[in-house]
Amino acid sequence: MNRIFGAKKTVPKPTLDDAMSNLDTRISSLDVKLSKINSELSVYQQKLSRMNEGPGKQALKQKALKLLRQRKIIEAQKDSLHTQSWNMEQASMTTTNLRNVMTTVDAMKEANKELKKQYGKINVDKIESIQDEMEDLLDMSSELQETMARSYALPDDVSETELDAELEALGDEMAYDVEAEGVPSYMMEDGGGLPQFVDEPVQEDKEEIKEAA
Repeated sequence: MNRIFGAKKTVPKPTLDDAMSNLDTRISSLDVKLSKINSELSVYQQKLSRMNEGPGKQALKQKALKLLRQRKIIEAQKDSLHTQSWNMEQASMTTTNLRNVMTTVDAMKEANKELKKQYGKINVDKIESIQDEMEDLLDMSSELQETMARSYALPDDVSETELDAELEALGDEMAYDVEAEGVPSYMMEDGGGLPQFVDEPVQEDKEEIKEAA
């Protein structure tokens, strides 16, 4: 059957943009007609202003009135087409917004699926177990540090009696060392020729002065 009558051609359905473009073309055509009518009316107006009253002037007025009626009809058609074009623009904007909303919704659905997959891989109980294990390890580390910092063989407290006994023992040891090695000359009672640290001249013996004189 298709070979005899030919295959049925599929005509694409007109889109909203096509309809808006068609309206713009029709509005432009009406603008051309209005411009032509206005030019003719301007010519009639100039002629009527120079004519005297009579049958000729009346006939010219009738032509001008006819053009004026045509202009009003065309202006009404143009207004109607403008209204249709405006409504189509609103419909186009609404359609575009709906498409954007649907795109956003689809993107959100995909994001939710991905989030569910990622959260499905997370085991909350396992994370809590890791946290507990980490806390135990930190406690063990603190105990180890305290153990390593422990002091050995140190008395907790020293009394004044023990301090006096230690000082007395040290004094005895120093006295024993002095008796064994001898007292240094600078620690003797008579001074034994202590070194002079004051910037004063050394006084010589009176007898040495006399002999020198």
